[in-house]
Amino acid sequence: MLVVEREEKKHEKERVVNECFPALTLSGLSAQELKDLCKELNNKIDIVDEARYDIELKVDKNTTEIQTLSQKIHGLKGTKRPNLKKVKKTTDDMLGACTDASKLAKADFKANLKTVKKEEEKKGDVVDWRKNIEAMTGMEGRKKKFNAAQ
Repeated sequence: MLVVEREEKKHEKERVVNECFPALTLSGLSAQELKDLCKELNNKIDIVDEARYDIELKVDKNTTEIQTLSQKIHGLKGTKRPNLKKVKKTTDDMLGACTDASKLAKADFKANLKTVKKEEEKKGDVVDWRKNIEAMTGMEGRKKKFNAAQ
């Protein structure tokens, strides 16, 4: 039965195509008639392309509209997440749930931190700033700046 149905559909399709699009008879046509036929076919192709383009735009517009509407539906239905409260936990509280010793050793955060030593400033190089300003206030300071600039 399926084979017979397939054959019927195939014959029906051929019949519809032959009715809508008759076979072209190109024999016996002059060059001018062939040119006219080509122009006519190009015009039909342009009309079909315009219709196809319009339909594609409508389909794209409808799909985007469907997507936005479905998002709105999900937004109206959607479950709202509750605001989470900030909870302060110490490392001991977090480690309280762990009973394995290996997990306790890995979770000791402070043990893995690097220690940074501050470099001590050299106190011998520090000069009293008041002496430096007093030296610069007179002509000697300006002369030193002038000589240094050259």
